[in-house]
Amino acid sequence: MKVLLINGSAKEKGCTYTALSEIAAVLEQEGVDTEIANLGSGAIRDCIGCGQCNTKHPGCFFEEDSINELIAKAKQSHGFVFGTPVYYAHPSGRVLSALDRMFYAGKSAFAHKPGAAIASARRAGTTASVDVLNKYFTIAEMPVVSSSYWNMVHGNRPEEVRQDKEGLQVMRNLARNMAWLLKCIEAGASQGIAVPKNEYENKTSFIR
Repeated sequence: MKVLLINGSAKEKGCTYTALSEIAAVLEQEGVDTEIANLGSGAIRDCIGCGQCNTKHPGCFFEEDSINELIAKAKQSHGFVFGTPVYYAHPSGRVLSALDRMFYAGKSAFAHKPGAAIASARRAGTTASVDVLNKYFTIAEMPVVSSSYWNMVHGNRPEEVRQDKEGLQVMRNLARNMAWLLKCIEAGASQGIAVPKNEYENKTSFIR
């Protein structure tokens, strides 16, 4: 089993990374492999709804950034944690651009796999940011992994995040819940419990 953790901050080893590292450490203790993928500070293109990923091109049509590489990693992963810093009470623009394209071009890589969102902030805007990221899971047929409180840490620098004892506790509990759910899914699969065969034919639009 493997969990892919995506750092939606431009800072490779900042506050968001510190929280994700706390999760990864506990997952490893629980026997789950982890990888932290950093979106980095380079440009990430927005999704423009061109539809090429659904017709003529596997993955996202635009290949100048890491999106297709991340979709490939997602296909080999069993669970996900998406982390974001808080900008103006909202997730980072880069994590939203990345997830728009990853889920639009590679939804099947995520379906029926557990996901969790975490946010890092100096002070406020965390619950709104987590709420935005959770919506990706709920339209991709993904179980949402919770913790013992809101999935957030506070601090302006990594050393301040490490002083947020409750926040780090929440990260560790999130990791344990993720590991538990992954093991439950694995146990169910071994007993022949398959993922649901859902319906996808109807797409109602009232605009004529």
